[in-house]
Amino acid sequence: MSSPAVARSSPGGSREMAPAPQGRGRFWEVGGGSGLRLERAAAESERWELLLRRGELLALGGHLKGALEAFAAALRRGAPARPECLGALVDCLVFNYRLRHGLSWSAAPAAGADGGACGLLRCLGCRGFLSEPVTVPCGHSYCRRCLRRELRARCRLCRDRLPPATASATDAEGTAPRPPPLAAAIAASDFRTSVVLNHLAEKWFPGQRERARAAGRLGELLHQGRYREALAAACEALRAEPSDLIVKIYRAESYAGLQEFKAAIEDLNAVLFQLPDWPEVYFRKGKVLYDAGFLGDALQLFLQCLALDEDFAPAKLQVQKILCDLLLPENLKEGLKGSSWSSLPCTKNRPFDFPSVMEESQSPSEPSPKQSEEIPEVTSEPIKGSLNRAQSAQSINSTETPAREDCLKRVSSEPVLSVQEKGVLLKRKLSLLEQDVIVNEDGRNKLKKQGAYGDIPEELIDVSDFECSLCMRLFFEPVTTPCGHSFCKNCLERCLDHAPYCPLCKESLKEYLADRRYCVTQLLEELIVKYLPDELSERKKIYDEETAELSHLTKNVPIFVCTMAYPTVPCPLHVFEPRYRLMIRRSIQTGTKQFGMCVSDTQNSFADYGCMLQIRNVHFLPDGRSVVDTVGGKRFRVLKRGMKDGYCTADIEYLEDVKVEDEDEIKNLRELHDLVSSQACSWFQNLRDRFRSQILQHFGSMPEREENLQATPNGPAWCWWLLAVLPVDPRYQLSVLSMKSLKERLTKIQHILTYFSRDQSK
Repeated sequence: MSSPAVARSSPGGSREMAPAPQGRGRFWEVGGGSGLRLERAAAESERWELLLRRGELLALGGHLKGALEAFAAALRRGAPARPECLGALVDCLVFNYRLRHGLSWSAAPAAGADGGACGLLRCLGCRGFLSEPVTVPCGHSYCRRCLRRELRARCRLCRDRLPPATASATDAEGTAPRPPPLAAAIAASDFRTSVVLNHLAEKWFPGQRERARAAGRLGELLHQGRYREALAAACEALRAEPSDLIVKIYRAESYAGLQEFKAAIEDLNAVLFQLPDWPEVYFRKGKVLYDAGFLGDALQLFLQCLALDEDFAPAKLQVQKILCDLLLPENLKEGLKGSSWSSLPCTKNRPFDFPSVMEESQSPSEPSPKQSEEIPEVTSEPIKGSLNRAQSAQSINSTETPAREDCLKRVSSEPVLSVQEKGVLLKRKLSLLEQDVIVNEDGRNKLKKQGAYGDIPEELIDVSDFECSLCMRLFFEPVTTPCGHSFCKNCLERCLDHAPYCPLCKESLKEYLADRRYCVTQLLEELIVKYLPDELSERKKIYDEETAELSHLTKNVPIFVCTMAYPTVPCPLHVFEPRYRLMIRRSIQTGTKQFGMCVSDTQNSFADYGCMLQIRNVHFLPDGRSVVDTVGGKRFRVLKRGMKDGYCTADIEYLEDVKVEDEDEIKNLRELHDLVSSQACSWFQNLRDRFRSQILQHFGSMPEREENLQATPNGPAWCWWLLAVLPVDPRYQLSVLSMKSLKERLTKIQHILTYFSRDQSK
């Protein structure tokens, strides 16, 4: 059957019939236009996908202008406008912003206005009082506010990923990384408050704790959109405590919700004056400007926020949204020209000057000389909106200081303040740094406090507040579970050996056990070091003594009662009993990585002879079991039996072969050795393929002969390998293991081989 014909126009204008392309008959039969459109759509889709990939690679390489061109071209060709696809572009933009402003790459929080001792009970995120403290999996503590609002994606100190407050819808769609099991467990538990830290905060700083509760109620009012009530409550709280920066931020949000943008900016500028390196304030200020329609200034503030904290998730999302809007074809007034991108509209028919930080830069390793120059100020215009919003946006600049009429121009880290405002804030800042001294009647200083929450009165420091509820001793390497309870690391691990539940509240800790991180709660440890140094020293002394006792390799050696083990022979173990979980963990923690292996004995619990095993690797399973890879070491004889925490122990002495000195005896020993070795090789080669492959898979290949028969205390390695693979009675194997004469051992093995070789010949 011939292919259908397609009408086409000739150069002269007449129509002629041309054969349709082969292999596309179905589309052409339905309608030529439909098939052609599908083919063109597929080609366009492939092109914009390549452009998106090109833009991502250019952004990763630090080529900002080229990346912008590629992303813009992809959107022109029909690529879907998804802000989450611009992550690499945002990172590149922040990198260039940092270079141009000379900002450091440290993600650690800078000291607050009242740093020093007060930093111990200060949230790592918002720098405020650690209200309702939550300890995240990495061991650092944040206030519940910072985690619940998802203000950041990673820990500011260690950059470990923080768990999301709730399961995000984007996770199910595959647009956001799925949190690890432990993070999911903490998210499901809705950020349980750390019991010990919360108790200390309420006991030591009741006034600050009450103010934090009031601030929390403010946050709830804002979350519900009750801006008038929130504003009234914030003003009342600031009259009682003018230096509360968190409440000032909440008041700014209240003003922004009521579209009083000027007042919101003033409050945020006041906060920035005291803490100029606080990323969240730049984000809040950027949000106010964004809502007011000043996209250029908002963009630079979001970049400043990310420059100080590159893991501040909401700021990154805002930059992605702004870039996605600016790169849309309908918002592009004209293409890129020269080395800069200018005259980009923020909305239709609204000119917008793109920040000069987006100019093409050199490679990150070779920064341009212009990067150190000052960035030109940006001109932006507000978005069309309601009359009230436009009026509020225009009134932002009506301050006592000279201001431009079009919009806010200054978005650097130094806020615009009037002289009067600067004076008031300076006094307020100094008041925070003042140290209050309590004076006794006799005129002597009783206590010195630093800032809002500095040194603690002695009568408030109680050792019982820092005791583990399991061992009833001072916390040593304290860890906090997702349910909020704290224990010594070793104590908790011992409990999880028996059941994957919290020892106090019985909540499931299966995910916590599977993760096996057990990171020390840094804040709790710092408080113990600072306020209980003598008690900690005594506790550490006891711990060191216990560790030294467990580290002894001849006294109270842990014994695994299971199977026969031999020198140099691998011995894989599946450990599931709680007592042996503890034994293996102790062997690793003490650094010896050794324990004894003996077979069971009906009279004495375990045999009189055994072999030390050296741990090479441990693979922990999610439920607490483990697969332990060990290899045989020295042989030993049991001198005294004992018991510790459920597993057997023993005082032992090591066995060594008696060395032969006479040359004739050495010659005879060599001849016997070669004879038995050849006999062993012959027996192994004559085994069935199935048996031989099983032996090789489990024990490895047979060791080579050794030149010096007496080089090691245990003699040739192949003898022990052969003894492990021969199917003989354990009592017979035990008798060979206990021999200290190589000649007797070879003779015994020769008798065994003769017996099995006779069976092979039948």
